[in-house]
Amino acid sequence: MAVPQVNKKLLDELEAMGFPRPRATRALHFSGNSSLEAAIEWVIDHENDSDIDQMPLVAVDIDLDSPQPFDITEQMKIKAQELRNKSHKKKEEEEKKLERQREKERIRASKDLTEAKRILESNEKQRYLALKKKEEKEEKRAREKILKKLEHDKNDGARVRRAFETLLIYVGNIAKNPDEEKFRKIRLTNPLFQDRVGNLRGGMEFLELCGFERTEGDEFLYLPDDKVDMEILNTAGSELKSAMTNPFFGLLSV
Repeated sequence: MAVPQVNKKLLDELEAMGFPRPRATRALHFSGNSSLEAAIEWVIDHENDSDIDQMPLVAVDIDLDSPQPFDITEQMKIKAQELRNKSHKKKEEEEKKLERQREKERIRASKDLTEAKRILESNEKQRYLALKKKEEKEEKRAREKILKKLEHDKNDGARVRRAFETLLIYVGNIAKNPDEEKFRKIRLTNPLFQDRVGNLRGGMEFLELCGFERTEGDEFLYLPDDKVDMEILNTAGSELKSAMTNPFFGLLSV
């Protein structure tokens, strides 16, 4: 396939009038290279063709004799200018339409992205809440298990009750004064602590489940301020109170 041969003089004249080369070539080719007027008439008749500005291709070249000179009239110049203006306006309208479509697509993409982000954040929040709830249940079961171990201690019921009361004091003091470090720090070698809690099976384990940590050298049990969880402390206090009000408290044995 090749670009068809057209009259060079007529092609130059059409281009001088402002017609793009592909349109001028197409007009001359399909109007038979007969005259400038015929080419312009063809452009007028086909100005809405979708391929008017595409270079035509033919299987073979055609040699054509140059037609007789043709004078360009003022009316033809005016008509050519009108065609150029109309073509320019059409292109502007198409560009505006395309830009509006792009803007709609950008807005739709932005909305889709926002919705996807919202769903992702919602799912992440639900997973976090479910995990936290699961952890809280596991911690509660662990504390209840330790309390039962304490209740089953072979020592007499009065000592077990004293241990529960001491644990309740520790938990209550921190809940009421979370910023006071003295309530969040327990010396493990303290004789009173050892007698009331430390020597009872599960006593220190209960405190660790409330957030206490052993310091280096196992000198203290310490609850860091960033580990203070009021919900855990309040739940632990409620569990201690509930155990002590149990009518069978201290009567069970291992």
